Amino acid sequence: MASPLSPLSPLSPAPDRTPHTVAVVGLGTMGTGIAEVLARAGREVVGIDISEAAAVRAVAALEATTARAVARGRLTEPERADLLARVRTSTDLRAAADADLVIEVAPESYEIKQRIFRELDAVVRPDTILATGTNALSVTRLAAESGRPERVLGLHFFNPAPAMKLVEVVSSVLTAPAAVTAVTRLALDLGKEPVAVGDRPGFVADGLLFGYLNQAAAMYEARYASREDIDAAMRLGCGLPMGPLALLDLIGVDTARTVLEAMYAESRDRLHAPAPILGQLSEAGLTGRKAGRGFYTYATAGSATVVPDALTPLTGSGPAPGRAVRSVGVAGSGTMASGIAEVFAKAGYDVVLAARGDEKARAAKARIGASLARSVDRGRLSAEAAARVLDRITPAGTYDAFADVDLAVEAVAEDLDVKRQLFGTLDKVCKPGAVLATTTSSLPVVACARATSRPQDVIGMHFFNPAPAMKLVEVVRTVLTSDQTHATVRDLCAGVKKHPVDCGDRAGFIVNALLFPYLNNAIKMVQEHYASLDDIDAAMKLGGGYPMGPFELLDIVGLDVSLAIEKVLHQAFRDPGLAPAPLLEHLVAAGCLGQKSGRGFREHPKN
Repeated sequence: MASPLSPLSPLSPAPDRTPHTVAVVGLGTMGTGIAEVLARAGREVVGIDISEAAAVRAVAALEATTARAVARGRLTEPERADLLARVRTSTDLRAAADADLVIEVAPESYEIKQRIFRELDAVVRPDTILATGTNALSVTRLAAESGRPERVLGLHFFNPAPAMKLVEVVSSVLTAPAAVTAVTRLALDLGKEPVAVGDRPGFVADGLLFGYLNQAAAMYEARYASREDIDAAMRLGCGLPMGPLALLDLIGVDTARTVLEAMYAESRDRLHAPAPILGQLSEAGLTGRKAGRGFYTYATAGSATVVPDALTPLTGSGPAPGRAVRSVGVAGSGTMASGIAEVFAKAGYDVVLAARGDEKARAAKARIGASLARSVDRGRLSAEAAARVLDRITPAGTYDAFADVDLAVEAVAEDLDVKRQLFGTLDKVCKPGAVLATTTSSLPVVACARATSRPQDVIGMHFFNPAPAMKLVEVVRTVLTSDQTHATVRDLCAGVKKHPVDCGDRAGFIVNALLFPYLNNAIKMVQEHYASLDDIDAAMKLGGGYPMGPFELLDIVGLDVSLAIEKVLHQAFRDPGLAPAPLLEHLVAAGCLGQKSGRGFREHPKN
């Protein structure tokens, strides 16, 4: 006799069989979206909800979305009619009796979901697969409460289901392989990208995403940076489609809190302990867009339009007028120094590009010339304009050339002793009133300031690489920075068409403090054999809208650079969850540093 877990079991569909009739239990936004995806792929769909009004709204939503598809030429009218005819709704779970697959997307509650599964056990055929759409609860626990645990799995779609490509297929230790095969093939038939994962709260995409969102909420709660600056920093600094606080409002603050509580119950990692503000907003009913107010205020409940409220920053000048800046000194000869010099020269500033030796300074200017030539070749700049930009840059082999600059920006090695020594030199060379800025991404700005006799003139200007292309600048005030210095740098950012975000002088500032723990957690997933590099990268690109997966990014940034930043964050915040993943440390020790060494998490061709 076949084992109950065998593909040949009478309780298991044949490996090549995919569900044709699918019941969707719960007709909210997600359930309605899943029903549309299934109907578009030719499946017979039974939409079930205890609320007749919800069923009516689901049908109306399907009619509206398919009408728009016809108007845009993506469906013909006959195809639309056929699609709508494949969907029927009910308020009775017994309507799922003939379904090959049932997908429940009920509220995130064990009690509700277990009741649905128990009732389905008495209704559906023995070979029917039961899938939960949960992203926070244990699939294993739900399966164990069912009379057919080998037929229960997770099928986690992402919102909006018709647009998002990722589907996480979640197996418990009880799930039959044939059931996984059947739903995986269904996901492929739907035009989705299925990723196989094990059963742990958050799975892959949400497991990484919600830790990051939680840290952003805690950062805002600590009043480290404004909600607008946190969101702008992650959009412009990381290329994300939406800032973390706006995304929390979209997901639902209460939903995020539920997911994080489930994650923390398993991991006991402080990074997953819900930030208190999530509980406060949830208890107050300020759950995001659906309520009309969360971290932001919206025009109406359900609206995506943000409206001004008491926390909206006032426009206009700050508390102090900035100083006039006509000339800029850039210290360094690397990629970042060259990029920053190009930014200021393009904006019309006279730039002194100084390095330790004439040859290095001339080489840095030549790098700028090559960058400008590429812009000319691509039609972004005329040859005459490129020549004028290059003429504004004067290379120098000594920092004495900074005697008359109004702003000196250092972009030398990320070594505190090196930077302190340079700031001591700038203090002696630069004229009184000149602003002294560091581009450090992880070191304390105040330590640079204390190396001078004018700490009030020292500030952080953290550009992102490549500086000519990236719009973000983190403006980092120390406790000693004057209002006038801060205003000067804010004005300068606007003058060079960059977006400034204000933050305090602590490790990682905004972007790196949120980005690198996320990258570290991705490494831990691989280290624990929970998911593969490719599946994690695919999950974050397809499910989170990230421009690249965490391992693609790590190899580009450099594993040694990433490890150094992780160590700084861990030392600064003393949080065990921020300790660098051992796998990262091992790879760096082995000389696997990413693209620059030819091998990191992946192999890379050497230039």
